[in-house]
Amino acid sequence: MDRNQVTQKILSVKVAKQLRWADLAAEFGRSKEWTTAALLGQMTFDRAQADKAQVLFGLTDEEAAWLQIVPYKGSLPTAVPTDPLIYRWYEIVSVYGTTIKELIHEEFGDGIMSAIDFSMDIQREADPKGDRVQVVLSGKFLPYKSY
Repeated sequence: MDRNQVTQKILSVKVAKQLRWADLAAEFGRSKEWTTAALLGQMTFDRAQADKAQVLFGLTDEEAAWLQIVPYKGSLPTAVPTDPLIYRWYEIVSVYGTTIKELIHEEFGDGIMSAIDFSMDIQREADPKGDRVQVVLSGKFLPYKSY
């Protein structure tokens, strides 16, 4: 048994029960973005969250315990993603990464945007020409320090 097998079981139950990520997020009292990442094996559950997942997905005690272990983060099977949607994010960073970097450095100075002190919001934006995907990423700025 490992965390990947638990993730696969969670996905199987989600499909079988026709569950939606937003509905699962409401069960956990967290955002749909965090809940989805956690159920996909990218976040660590506390005991109460693991207990909730155990009930929702019919997990064994061992499977629930895996949810409480800090995961190996990063879930892409290849360096350059092949899934078309994920590849577009890779393309966005490839094309606009230097622009994002320059604008953050100009506004904040030398540092990084945290992916730990971080939030994400994904919404549908109605548009007469075809609905749009709105993604807001918000990370704390962490300046490099002199020592």
